[in-house]
Amino acid sequence: MNETLKRLISGVVYITLLLSCILYSTESFILLFGVFLVIATFEFCNLVKINTLLPLSFVTLSYSIISLVSYYGKKTDDYLSNLREKQIELGIDIDQLNVVLLIITLLVFLKCLVFLFDNKELTVTKLWKYLYLIGYILLPFIFIVKISFGINDYNPKIIIGLFVLIWTNDTFAYLVGKSIGKHKLYERISPKKTIEGFLGGIVFAVVAGYLISKLYIKPNPDFSNKSILIWTMIALIVGIFGTIGDLIESKFKRIAEVKDSGKIMPGHGGILDRLDSVIFVAPIVYLFYQILSYVS
Repeated sequence: MNETLKRLISGVVYITLLLSCILYSTESFILLFGVFLVIATFEFCNLVKINTLLPLSFVTLSYSIISLVSYYGKKTDDYLSNLREKQIELGIDIDQLNVVLLIITLLVFLKCLVFLFDNKELTVTKLWKYLYLIGYILLPFIFIVKISFGINDYNPKIIIGLFVLIWTNDTFAYLVGKSIGKHKLYERISPKKTIEGFLGGIVFAVVAGYLISKLYIKPNPDFSNKSILIWTMIALIVGIFGTIGDLIESKFKRIAEVKDSGKIMPGHGGILDRLDSVIFVAPIVYLFYQILSYVS
């Protein structure tokens, strides 16, 4: 079987599985990304060369607890009311916990940026291997679940729209870069990426954001300029931070001296290779939603 056919078949299987689980139910969506998280954790541990047993146990338990609280916390008003009472009794506030988790994630992301652009940093210390595991792998998957709930309840359109933007950005960044790309974006880490491709990906992602807001998210008379603005901003976040996420994973792979993070998807590599963009995008989109909600 040639490489192109392998890529086509595994890509179709991946997209079909992803869309089916997102659309079928909240539980199937949470379960699928839990499986993705376990595989991504295994791949990351292999990249940075740490034992997998403790990290796999930790991320599985953490993801399960936080995702279930997020899910059932949105499930019913009665449950939410009871949950609030329990929080008061225990001195716990889930909203404050979300802020703490977001701050941790953003701090690790800042360190990821330093790691990416520091030409001298060619190794990862043991402490930072575990901190990256938490802030770069575990927490972004938790925020993927959290943004899927939108304001009130689970909304598969948010996640599907986000993935469509990521796929659009990746596809057109490649096509534009291959067609007219002349100036390298960051050749030392990713020789094939160009500035023209980067900008082309953002432009087409913005167009896709407009179409999503008009035809998919709001296919009715309530369609408004606010929806266009929101999805345009998300498209910009995807274009900028998705590319950064891709470059950061590329640096981890260069340090490990491997081409792909794994081999679970023939022709495409591992789960980290497929989700490197959304990993970096999801917490920023969640932050954007929180700012939007506060301003509103």
